[in-house]
Amino acid sequence: MGEPAFSVCVYCGSRPGENPAFVQAAHEVGRWIGEHSGQLVYGGGRGGLMGVVAEATRLAGGRVVGVIPQALVDKELANRECDELHIVQTMHERKAMMAERSDAFVALPGGIGTFEELFEVWTWRQLGYHGKPLGLLNVEGYYDGLLAFLRTSVHSGFMGDWQMELLQTGTAPAALLRNLVLAAGPDQAPAPLRTVI
Repeated sequence: MGEPAFSVCVYCGSRPGENPAFVQAAHEVGRWIGEHSGQLVYGGGRGGLMGVVAEATRLAGGRVVGVIPQALVDKELANRECDELHIVQTMHERKAMMAERSDAFVALPGGIGTFEELFEVWTWRQLGYHGKPLGLLNVEGYYDGLLAFLRTSVHSGFMGDWQMELLQTGTAPAALLRNLVLAAGPDQAPAPLRTVI
């Protein structure tokens, strides 16, 4: 594969979760990235949804960049099949490198780490530190409660509608990813879908 057409940072769980739909969504996200000549940037682990999205990207012909702190190499079972595996010293380095290497961000189901990563890049966006699009893939209503709480924050005067509008949400992986990549700019437009054997 030559230079990737675009680069998407995916935040998701290091566990698979209880609902098989979470694994299916991670597979669809990775496959879409790979089939459209893209690059996945993610947390570098082999387990859970992280491992699923990385493997699906790789098998579909995409490029995989993993970034993982040394302290988590054993705990999260670093994925040695990445095209690039960066082992860094701190979580700050991990998140900064992931953000730097990406044109857009999307969060799948996950736990506290996923929430923290999403909220950080969302905060950076509202402060103008970057202009990259970000999305939330709401699989089987996983994020319904969070989205309801965020609307409560708007109604209570702690957030504005414009901040909510910075976060694209969707339930269909392909549609959300395409919107994010297109929003990243014409240089990141998805390549025509190619047949992967």
